[in-house]
Amino acid sequence: MDDVSGHTRSFALEDGEQVRLDWAAVTHRGRRREVNQDALLAEFPLFVVADGMGGHVGGEIASASTIGRLGAVVEAGTITPKTIEKALSRAVKDITSHPETTDEGTGTTLTGVFLDTASAEATWVTLNIGDSRVYLLRDETLVQITTDHSVVQELVASGRLSPEEAENHPYGNVITRAVGPSDSVTPDYVRLDLVDGDRFVICSDGLTKELTDYGIQHFLGEHPDPADAVRAMLDAALENGGRDNISIIVLNVSRGTEPSNADASAADASTADVSTADDDDG
Repeated sequence: MDDVSGHTRSFALEDGEQVRLDWAAVTHRGRRREVNQDALLAEFPLFVVADGMGGHVGGEIASASTIGRLGAVVEAGTITPKTIEKALSRAVKDITSHPETTDEGTGTTLTGVFLDTASAEATWVTLNIGDSRVYLLRDETLVQITTDHSVVQELVASGRLSPEEAENHPYGNVITRAVGPSDSVTPDYVRLDLVDGDRFVICSDGLTKELTDYGIQHFLGEHPDPADAVRAMLDAALENGGRDNISIIVLNVSRGTEPSNADASAADASTADVSTADDDDG
């Protein structure tokens, strides 16, 4: 397995308070899939995972197109719901016009967070389309921030299915919203305070098929460093079967942290490509 690299970014808020972000990310095809249809972007201030679906290469094209369009938004320097939705509209056009995405089921999930510093008080904003997930560990409690757009989640919400029954339901892979030719490209958004000590996990369902929420929290507790946490969760997911592509981003938040010279050097390199792992040697 390729090494998982850690990245750091330190910056000052309007009042001069220092904030430090540390993160690591990986995407892996798993043990049973021939190709990796997941894609991810982990570049300040946007951290997202996309899980493609449709045909042999359709999902790969859909997720790559979506991540590519969002990467251009990061380079342009303005991340807002409006710029995200414009990028997703362009991604849909890319997907629709590609000769190998004719399958009706072609599309991709999109889930993640971005840091909004446009207002007086900096906040996180989560975005979600589909059943990839954003988790937040705060005060030693792990909470799923996003709500799955899936048939099973709708059954749970209506009281027709218990959470325990949902875990192994035959319609577990059927999602009700995606970035694709026949779907809306408007994500759900949730705004969160920027809190010292918060830890985010952004992942495709290839992780949550193999690890429970308790398992995710366990590995976060065992591994304060994001790169170590990513490695441990990936290893566990592969050991538990690795039935799907697996993508994971772990992001740590520190407020009031004075950046050292080493931190500043790491910040300069923080836009380097994240490592990927596509071998079977978990």
